[in-house]
Amino acid sequence: MKVAVEATDVRKRFGQIEALAGLSLSIREGEIYGLLGPNGSGKTTFIRCLAGLVRPEAGRLTVFGVGPRVAVSAGRVGYMTQAPALYAELTVDENLRFFAALQSVSEVDRRIEESLRTVDLLDRRRSVVATLSGGMRTGVSLASRLLHDSRLLLLDEPTVGVDPVLRRGSWSHFRGLAGKGVTILVSSHVMDEAARCDRLGLIRSGVVLAEGSANELIRRAGTQDLECAFLALAEAKG
Repeated sequence: MKVAVEATDVRKRFGQIEALAGLSLSIREGEIYGLLGPNGSGKTTFIRCLAGLVRPEAGRLTVFGVGPRVAVSAGRVGYMTQAPALYAELTVDENLRFFAALQSVSEVDRRIEESLRTVDLLDRRRSVVATLSGGMRTGVSLASRLLHDSRLLLLDEPTVGVDPVLRRGSWSHFRGLAGKGVTILVSSHVMDEAARCDRLGLIRSGVVLAEGSANELIRRAGTQDLECAFLALAEAKG
């Protein structure tokens, strides 16, 4: 299987803080890869590197065989931040039209309708974003990233603050995209979401402690659940 993302000994510092301390991982095309770890472990920094917003100071990082900024410029990468990046005073439709213009999306009406159907928010198309619930805003934010046919979708804690029903629906959408060949990188600190990923990278202090499916990591650690596996593997590496 082809590789979508390849990271080798990637390092990044912010002053005295070493956010990435030699992170290495490999993500295959068309899989859902979960970057699982506590807050401050380096998940967001790594995703921002892939989005071309942060330049690593050392190591090698490629997206579909090229540098992240080249991949982003070619329209291959979509990035959904932790906080919905929306204009609260505009309607859902106005927000999506704005982002479609930024991404030079063709057939705008069709793509907006398709993206809103994907997140089950077509009936809120004319709603002002400020009137939406937190979960709905997250859905609109995801819809804005689906307007363009990205080959790699970066989702930074995409279901934080989302109710269980919408969370289940979001994961159903993610799985559908992966089925179409889209590679998805999801960051999370919620253990019960990890089983939904094809593979996981357990991250702490800017390094990947272990990679594998949830079941593989549990077996490797000799524990009963993923949370205990994470703690056991972290202690072993510590």
